[in-house]
Amino acid sequence: MPLNRRKFLKKSAVTGAGVALAGAAAAPAAQAAEKKKPGRHPKRYSLTVMGTTDLHGHVFNWDYFKDAEYADAKGNAMGLARVSTLVNQIRQEKGRRNTLLLDAGDTIQGTPLTYYFAKVDPITAKGGPVHPMAQAMNAIGYDAAALGNHEFNYGIETLRKFEDQCRFPLLGANALDAKTLKPAFPPYFIKTFQVPGAPPVKVAVLGLTNPGIAIWDKAYVQGKLTFPGLEEQAAKWVPKLRSMGADVVVVSAHSGSSGTSSYGDQLPYVENSAALVAQQVPGIDAILVGHAHVEIPELKVTNTATGKTVVLSEPLCYAERLSVFDVELVFEKGRWTVESVAASLRDAKTVADDPKITGLLKDEHALVVEYVNQVVGTATATLTTVDARYKDAPIIDLITKVQEDVVKAALVGTAYASLPVIAQASPFSRTSEIPAGNVTIRDLSGLYVYDNTLVAKLLTGAQVRAYLEYSAEYFVQTAADAVIDTEKLTNANGRPDYNYDYVSGFSYDIDVAQAAGSRIKNLTYNGAALDDTQQFVLAVNNYRANGGGAFPHVASATEVWSESTEIRTRIAEWATAKGVLDPADFASVDWKLTRNGTPVF
Repeated sequence: MPLNRRKFLKKSAVTGAGVALAGAAAAPAAQAAEKKKPGRHPKRYSLTVMGTTDLHGHVFNWDYFKDAEYADAKGNAMGLARVSTLVNQIRQEKGRRNTLLLDAGDTIQGTPLTYYFAKVDPITAKGGPVHPMAQAMNAIGYDAAALGNHEFNYGIETLRKFEDQCRFPLLGANALDAKTLKPAFPPYFIKTFQVPGAPPVKVAVLGLTNPGIAIWDKAYVQGKLTFPGLEEQAAKWVPKLRSMGADVVVVSAHSGSSGTSSYGDQLPYVENSAALVAQQVPGIDAILVGHAHVEIPELKVTNTATGKTVVLSEPLCYAERLSVFDVELVFEKGRWTVESVAASLRDAKTVADDPKITGLLKDEHALVVEYVNQVVGTATATLTTVDARYKDAPIIDLITKVQEDVVKAALVGTAYASLPVIAQASPFSRTSEIPAGNVTIRDLSGLYVYDNTLVAKLLTGAQVRAYLEYSAEYFVQTAADAVIDTEKLTNANGRPDYNYDYVSGFSYDIDVAQAAGSRIKNLTYNGAALDDTQQFVLAVNNYRANGGGAFPHVASATEVWSESTEIRTRIAEWATAKGVLDPADFASVDWKLTRNGTPVF
């Protein structure tokens, strides 16, 4: 019935005191209701972005090279099965609909598990298997992943097949078709989050990969793909994402934060440029950092154009850590604005494996364990890399001997057959061991952990000398009377072990008392002082041949031969053919450390 105003007023007059009291009591509630109206009390939303990087094929907390549970001195644990547990915890804490899960690349190379499904039972074969990393990441529920440089190690066909098997996009805004210069992979991914009582939040993820792919996997990508710098491509895409309505922009970058490059001036683009992107490109809220294999819980970088803070985080490699970005947004003046971003890390060793993931891939895991435990020969003595960084170790001589033999055989009947073949190799691991007795594929794979292939390059004696001088910069300058601490003798200026090379076929001293650039002494070949004009064929891995580590001359040197078979496979073939690994067949003391001419050891 319609309101009778007269009756209402009359009734109110009779009960006036009660109305007044009720009104007084209701006033605060009315004021509170007013504050809840849109525009009076800003709406807020919390978003959580999780990230991994440099997984390198680690699903299980398992060391295939040791045939045992993974363990290190710090008690770390690894693997996507652990990460899955962490992700589940966070989704439960925050609400799955408020979370995003990303990766920053280097996924399908790095363990016997990934090698097996690229080479032994390849995913590219007709009716072939689904890649274990695709299975695991699909099951965990990744939203997007950036391309890493190691995604290209097995060629574009393998990468494309992996891409097809993933239920999430592989992003690479700076991976362009060499002919059209258009993106060869999706540049970005946008996800919309629903917010009760407010407009949705749009989150854009821009994926950037490493320009060094053009060098490191030149054999696969030259003429097909090109990789411009991260900064220039971010500057192109971030404004587009904002214009498309992105409220939050996250970059997943397979690029470290140091601003340095391992390839010198061979490329005009910085290898580790994540912090430069944050500094130079306006409109980015957070960057998931990859590639460098370092742990960065939270790094704040100020954008020079806007003065705003960009938050970076890099989780430790091999799924040992999970980065967590907590993003707080506020809805004001008709739009969402990022109010704050905080980053932290979750540790895989604090949780157990997710049985869903280990159960999903138990058969694949068992296949690979059986494969790597095949016996291919015997060894007459234990060979180890424990002190290979500072003493000429027979186990590294094994690598150079295999490489020499392969290249010599390949050059038979060519114009280069009469040239002496020399070889380089690095002490990749400090814990590799080939035990006396039975030798398995895993023993040999543990010696050569990368999927590098062989290249043969022409160098002169003078260029070899310069190569050795550059390699010797790995050692810390140490006075003749200083106490030797082997833990402080190497890795000068942060140079990693894999960027220190032995070169076979020569005899030389490395005088660590001298300044870098003047350390190679008594350099001889066949018992005589090295002739700077003599030509040599260097058997070198493709990473180094293409400029990895910025060693002088080798990248620009004439290439006389190359192949696509992995060096670790060649080592296994060599050992299998020999049947017996006897140091007498490959070991020699070619170099030693000295100080002012006196041997260090």
